Amino acid sequence: MPDGLSAEARAFYEHALKTLGIAQVPFLVCGARALEAYTGIGRTTKDLDIFIRRSDCERALHALEVAGYKTELVFPHWLAKAYSDSLFLDVIFSSGNGQCEVDDSWFPYARDAEILGVPVQLCPPEEMIWQQAFVMERERYDGANVAHLIRALSGQLDWSRLLARFGPHWRVLLAHLVLFGFVYPSHRTYVPAWVMRDLISRLDKELESRPSEEPICQGTLLSRAQYLIDVEQRGYQDARLAPQGNLTREDVNRWTAPIPQEMREHETSPEDQNDALEKARG
Repeated sequence: MPDGLSAEARAFYEHALKTLGIAQVPFLVCGARALEAYTGIGRTTKDLDIFIRRSDCERALHALEVAGYKTELVFPHWLAKAYSDSLFLDVIFSSGNGQCEVDDSWFPYARDAEILGVPVQLCPPEEMIWQQAFVMERERYDGANVAHLIRALSGQLDWSRLLARFGPHWRVLLAHLVLFGFVYPSHRTYVPAWVMRDLISRLDKELESRPSEEPICQGTLLSRAQYLIDVEQRGYQDARLAPQGNLTREDVNRWTAPIPQEMREHETSPEDQNDALEKARG
């Protein structure tokens, strides 16, 4: 943990981790702490992220409540929190877009570490890449984390498992790998050639096929705000929703409700578009 961490934060995180251990709740440490362990890039953050199975969430929150902390199921489809005054612990069991559910197969690939003197397991780097590859918000983009993980761990990554994790969303992985070669041109071989050929062959086959006529927007898997205009005003189906996605309408409404109105995109009239173009031309 960073040297600048307050004594209160150290005590809270250490006690919370020990509490979960005593309660025998399996968990994985992720977020900034895992990124630092894997890449050497340290960041001071106001929270600690742990990943658990959805089925263990109630038990984890109960253990933390008994230990004296306030808990809250913030978003029932992916996130809970435990609080100690202004400090908090993120208890994560999926992702905001509903795609990256924590399942049994995360745990055999976890890596041993120690945080604040407490033995823990880190989230596998393949799952970190999978989760963070989808974070492309206007105010937050985790693509640099993906690139740094590949640079630091390329020879240790299970590329076959990583490809399987992305499944039908392999284009997202391909986009990050293409950018990796741009960011680190001298390290482009850190991504095995067979991985790039596999993904490019999929792209080639897709180019030869007829695209779906269903108006689906998958941008909502990358940003909860920036593609609302497409699903709310332009008639596109939201890829987060079943049957294509894993969320219900209630999940999506609750997930997007906190977005301020001024941050929501809106359709402009042809007249307003023309005025904007004329203004842009000077």
